[in-house]
Amino acid sequence: MATLLSAIETQARRHLVETTARYWSSAELIDIINNGIKDLWGAIIDLNQEHFATIDITNVSMAADTATLTGVPTDVFRVLLIEPLDTTASGAHRWVKFTPKDYNSAAFTNARAQAAQDPTNGLEIYYALRNAGAPVAAPSVDVGPQVSTAISLRFVYVPVLAAVAANGSNPIPGESDNALIAWCVAYARAKEREDRSPDPNWLAVYSTEKNNITVRLTPRQTQEPEVVEDFFDSYLS
Repeated sequence: MATLLSAIETQARRHLVETTARYWSSAELIDIINNGIKDLWGAIIDLNQEHFATIDITNVSMAADTATLTGVPTDVFRVLLIEPLDTTASGAHRWVKFTPKDYNSAAFTNARAQAAQDPTNGLEIYYALRNAGAPVAAPSVDVGPQVSTAISLRFVYVPVLAAVAANGSNPIPGESDNALIAWCVAYARAKEREDRSPDPNWLAVYSTEKNNITVRLTPRQTQEPEVVEDFFDSYLS
C-alpha cells in the first residue's frame, strides 16, 4: 500500500531532528516532497515502460473539416498512441491510422493541402503536437488531412502529476519512499545552510536511491526476454 506523504514527512523530520514542527512547517516539507515526486516522475517516464500511461476513450475526437483534435485533456505531457476508438472488424474507421510527423515535413504539408477525406475508405492521418503542453495547458494536436465525418478516438498519453496533499499517497512506484525522504532532508537543510544550497550528502543518498528505482522498474515483466524485433520479420514468417 502506498505511503502517505504525512508519513514520509514524519520520517524526514527524524533525520532533521525535529519531530515537532518548529523550524520547518508541515506545508514547507510537503512542498519539498512534491518537488521530489516530480523529479522521480520525470526519470520514470523516460524508461518508456508506461508506468503513468492513461487511456482516454471519452474526450478526444477528430471533428469533421477541422485541422486540430478536440477534447485533448489539459494534463497531456506526452502522447503514446492515437487511434480510432472502434478498431473492431466492423468499425467504420478501423483502417484509419494516425502517424506522428513533423508539422513542416513535406508529407504533412501535402496532407494539409488536401480536401477533407472520407475516413471510412481507410486513411493515414499525420499529427504533430504544438504549444507548451501540461502543466501549462493542453497541447494543440494538429492533424492532416482533414476528414469529412467525425472520428471518436482512443487517446493514450502520459499525464503530469497533480500536487499531492499531506493526506495523499506517494504516487511514485518502485519503493520510492527512501528517495523522497532523502530529497526532503536535502532541500529542507538548505534553509539552515549558509550557502542556502541543498545538503550534498543527502543529495548523494537521493541520487543513489533514484538510480536504484529506475533500475528496479525495468523490465516490467520477466516472463519473456526483451528482444529487438526484426523490421522484416512479418515478411519472413
